[in-house]
Amino acid sequence: MDIQEILEMWEVDGVIDQFKLDDTTIKNATLHSKYLSLITVAKLKKKTIQQSYDNLLKDKWLYYNGKLSQAQIDAFGWEYDPFNGLNKPLKGDLNHWYNSDKDIQEAQLKLEYQAVMVETLKEILDTIRWRHQTIGNIINWRKFEAGT
Repeated sequence: MDIQEILEMWEVDGVIDQFKLDDTTIKNATLHSKYLSLITVAKLKKKTIQQSYDNLLKDKWLYYNGKLSQAQIDAFGWEYDPFNGLNKPLKGDLNHWYNSDKDIQEAQLKLEYQAVMVETLKEILDTIRWRHQTIGNIINWRKFEAGT
């Protein structure tokens, strides 16, 4: 499931039918359960992606510091010379190489995407938790408009 699918689901699920406030209130527990399941799966997936990212960083550190064997480099499918014939940079300059490494960038993107998904689901759950307040405000506003 991706963020777009979640947003499309929420676009439908998030509607409060002003003429059926009781149905909306009853549906609240079902919505909470649905989005709680989604955020739980998303958080676990984020943890898995984080672990893969951490392992990649370790492997790239070994790679850029010349600590991988040729067989290990072959297994990863990486070039034998990470610096393309340039002299090995100083340790303080290695961050430039890490930051521009395509594998690391892809892993960071996956991790950030999953973090945004978790944050989106958290916002949806917060909205569901406070939905009763919104419904109460609608009822109070109608009472006010009716003069009671």
